[in-house]
Amino acid sequence: MRFGSIFMALVGLGVAGGSVYAARHYLDITDADLARAEQPAVVSVIAAAQDIPFGHPIEAHMLTTISWPSESVPSGSFTDVTNVIPAPGNPPRRAKRALSQGELLIRSKVSDFGEKVTIVQTLGDNSRAMAIKVDAETAVGGFVTPGDFVDVVLTQGRNEELRAVTILQNIRVIGVDQSSDEEVDKPMLYRTVTVEVTPEQSQRLALAQKAGTLSLSLRSLENVVDEPLDSLRLSDLLREKSPVAENAAPSATIRVRRGTDSVQEIEVN
Repeated sequence: MRFGSIFMALVGLGVAGGSVYAARHYLDITDADLARAEQPAVVSVIAAAQDIPFGHPIEAHMLTTISWPSESVPSGSFTDVTNVIPAPGNPPRRAKRALSQGELLIRSKVSDFGEKVTIVQTLGDNSRAMAIKVDAETAVGGFVTPGDFVDVVLTQGRNEELRAVTILQNIRVIGVDQSSDEEVDKPMLYRTVTVEVTPEQSQRLALAQKAGTLSLSLRSLENVVDEPLDSLRLSDLLREKSPVAENAAPSATIRVRRGTDSVQEIEVN
């Protein structure tokens, strides 16, 4: 009788232990499944491993892969490096714009295999590229570089009839001489500056180059709202007095002391 009780007790313990083990195993599997379900699905997308200049051939060592949530991958992204790097002996893709390290490669930013990349591909809709003849004086000493914004000032006439007028404002520079690299940050001396203009602005610019000397005025980075500017003649500068506001005229102060009294200051104009 005692043996039967012990046997039943052992069977009961075995069943209980097996139930606990099965329950823990089930919970572990369920927790793992929930953890995987909570993590968003990701895919590997191609990005720049280093800065890639405009027009430069895209080579394998310039690329890397990064994980990206599959539901938010930008349209036109590359997920397979073989779609970016050509087969041996075939022409490469090129950067249609300067690419920064870590930036995703998107089809709109790179050329097709063997496609020619020119400055035209940096222009906006219905824009034109037009060159202006410049020198060190008219191009802000060579400090104008691709990506800057400038005003264009026309100077024409002779003697006292010499005048200056701003003919274009807030114009983007897209090239200097034969360079369109926006990463250039050193002053250079060059002979032409290429700017992005509308068709109507290109006509004004063509006439202005024939009419006189064009100078560039380098703008600040702040987005300032422009207003029309009147032309200025040399005769406007040749004044009898210097251009200082009358209320800013200097004044003199006289100090008066009467015996042991305190000093009194009298201001005279």
